[in-house]
Amino acid sequence: MKNGRCSAISKDTQRINEEIRAREVRIVAADNEQLGIMQLRDALRLATEQNLDLVEVAPLARPPVCRIMDFGKFRYEQQKREKEAKKKQKVVTVKEVKVRPNIEDHDFNVKLKNAERFLLDGDKVKATVMFRGRELSHPELGKKVLVKMAAELKDIANVERDAKLEGKNMIMILSAKQQH
Repeated sequence: MKNGRCSAISKDTQRINEEIRAREVRIVAADNEQLGIMQLRDALRLATEQNLDLVEVAPLARPPVCRIMDFGKFRYEQQKREKEAKKKQKVVTVKEVKVRPNIEDHDFNVKLKNAERFLLDGDKVKATVMFRGRELSHPELGKKVLVKMAAELKDIANVERDAKLEGKNMIMILSAKQQH
């Protein structure tokens, strides 16, 4: 407690042994057996006799729930689970493909292949048409390029955001279709 306020408990800062502040605690043994409610000092003695730690697992319960366990082993298992979960997560990034309103067919096809590769990798594609100078007076040319790109990629992509003029650029966002 600092300045008379209780500090919040995050999942990383579990109280163990002498850090536990409650007078009475509900105890769960290492084999998940409920041992009931007892004084903190008795629970600490019980954990020490077994060469284990007393870990507060539900600090907001009344009384707080503590478990007798090997805290080092518990943290190791927890970190291993978090690492596995992180591996299974797919981070979706947004890749950008920039084109001009009067792009040549070959250049357009190169950009299209790049967009296709990004979508197949599971990323989103931000297709940007960059206007310079007087090109801005013909936004329909940029729209035509983006519509053509969306049509070419319709088998593998959905238009997440339609073509929209933002400053000197026209932007459209494509996302990969879900494979079943």
